[in-house]
Amino acid sequence: MNWFAIALAMLPEHILLAGIVVLTALALRKRPSASLAPAIIAVVVAAIAAALQSTMGFAYEPFPGHFSVDASALAAKSIVLALTVPVLLMARSEAKQSAFPILVLSSLYGVCLLFSADSFLTLFLGLEIMSLPVYALVLLAFRRPESAEGALKYLVLSGTATATLLMGVALLYGRSGALAISAFADALAASDALGSAAVVLIVAAFFLKAAVVPFHAWAPDAYESAAVPVTAYMATIVKAGVLLAAVRLFGVASVPRPMAELLAVLPLASIVWGNLAAMRQQSFRRMMAYSSIAHAGYLFYAFLGAGPGRFQAVAFYVLSYGLTNLLAFASLPTGDDDPERDKLDNLRGLYHRQPFAALMIALAMLSLAGIPPLPGFVAKFLVFKNVIAAGFTLYGVLGLVASYLGIYFYLRVIQAMFMTTEAPAREPGPLEPLAESASLLCLAAVIALSVFPGWVIDQLVGRLG
Repeated sequence: MNWFAIALAMLPEHILLAGIVVLTALALRKRPSASLAPAIIAVVVAAIAAALQSTMGFAYEPFPGHFSVDASALAAKSIVLALTVPVLLMARSEAKQSAFPILVLSSLYGVCLLFSADSFLTLFLGLEIMSLPVYALVLLAFRRPESAEGALKYLVLSGTATATLLMGVALLYGRSGALAISAFADALAASDALGSAAVVLIVAAFFLKAAVVPFHAWAPDAYESAAVPVTAYMATIVKAGVLLAAVRLFGVASVPRPMAELLAVLPLASIVWGNLAAMRQQSFRRMMAYSSIAHAGYLFYAFLGAGPGRFQAVAFYVLSYGLTNLLAFASLPTGDDDPERDKLDNLRGLYHRQPFAALMIALAMLSLAGIPPLPGFVAKFLVFKNVIAAGFTLYGVLGLVASYLGIYFYLRVIQAMFMTTEAPAREPGPLEPLAESASLLCLAAVIALSVFPGWVIDQLVGRLG
């Protein structure tokens, strides 16, 4: 056994593990204030290592049949690790609790496992290692009484997703006698009852993890009750982990018509309900939760397509959606009263008091709404192009029409910030320097995606195909 090759294949995971060890040592020495810098360094170094390995085309199978790396898996890891850097930058106050960066890096370790999973054993471990720390993260910065309820809902429904996944895997194992994820693609193409039941249960588990209607009930409460950096982590990193793991699960398999109806009807319902429910929310984070539910629908819509186009659409959407979400959360004004800070009314006249924050949030809202030439438009275009190219023209048109519902509540935020001069009852605080740095990082990436979307697809996201 080549131990050096194994260590090299798991280099991003080992760097994260080293970061966890360092952070644990700092916590034992009662130095939580010094934990943010090592966490950021570990994530940045792991992202660079994964990106370099992907660029060199590194591929190895350290644990045959269970864990392997290739350029596509490493590109996915580099994307998710890079998206985590702004989350840590905006979490200065949360990082004062030594458990926060340790939990984030532990969850990231599970996300990285997902992208290299060749068996359902590794896939299950990755999903659980990713999810378990997030339950604690929701409760960690306990800023409102609803935090316990939000964490409990997330725990119970995520546990339901785990049970559903294991039942589907058990049926798949009973059908094929194998735990390889390639057995999923075989069952997808077959028409027997056992295989179809297994596929439905596994897809339902991923719908639960991604908060697709009708499995979305946990998301609004969990997003609203968590601290802003934790909400940003759930909305971007956790969702990216689930969707890119689903990409690996489906492989290059085409979705047959009966299963395609499941992959079309529920995501379409998610798009419609997420956009409609977001219209009546008075909490920014709750509104973003329903926005996340709608965007989960767009992402699963991409699975109706086949071949490399499907994977490019999902990966580019994950990247653009993650950056714009992080831009919005990083630019949110500060405040000691968390429920008050979260009110949409608190953004009234923001442009006249904090123009930078207002402009960043407005840019994020426009991109999430799919307004050209921002990356959100390109992401939606890739999804619907692939859906229509796969022959699902009706679903493509319905999804496109439903996407226009979201424009209203995104513009409502912009209207409150720019077209209202009346100040809120409580003046929000200015952005912290690190949060402002996170905004600038996301802004630079959003501009790059807007100006060079084709280059980004070819150089980064194209590796996932």
